Amino acid sequence: MKSLFALIVALIVLGGGYYWYSQNQTPAIEEDTMTTDDSMDMTESTSAATTTPGTGVNADVSVSTGTTKEFTVTGKNFSFAPATMTVKKGDTVKITFVNSGGTHDLRVDGYNIGTKTLQAGQSETITFVADKSGSFEYYCSIGQHRQMGMKGTLTVQ
Repeated sequence: MKSLFALIVALIVLGGGYYWYSQNQTPAIEEDTMTTDDSMDMTESTSAATTTPGTGVNADVSVSTGTTKEFTVTGKNFSFAPATMTVKKGDTVKITFVNSGGTHDLRVDGYNIGTKTLQAGQSETITFVADKSGSFEYYCSIGQHRQMGMKGTLTVQ
């Protein structure tokens, strides 16, 4: 009889302990799901290092929901047209480089991006998010082309 009584007491103690333990647990926090209204201006960006295909040039590729600014830059011996481009910080910049003569490339200082070396008649497009304000030189890195005037300025406001 004593063992039956001890068993009942043990079950009550264990049951009470289980009840107390389950009531004092911190409830799991569920993740909030953020919904985005398409009319909202989202300016945050996320970066990840990648390599621009075919160039071996590392680029900081960022995701942005800002405005996309597209430019066609024509390169010839020894100039770029246009020689200036202006965008706002947070804009996605899409530059299509068209080589109209000679052997050239297009590099953008400050963003560590550029095209591969292109022959006359070839073109390549590079895309990045302008996540740094300032003036950045773009240029041809072939031989002395930059020193000969094959450069321009990208202004990020």
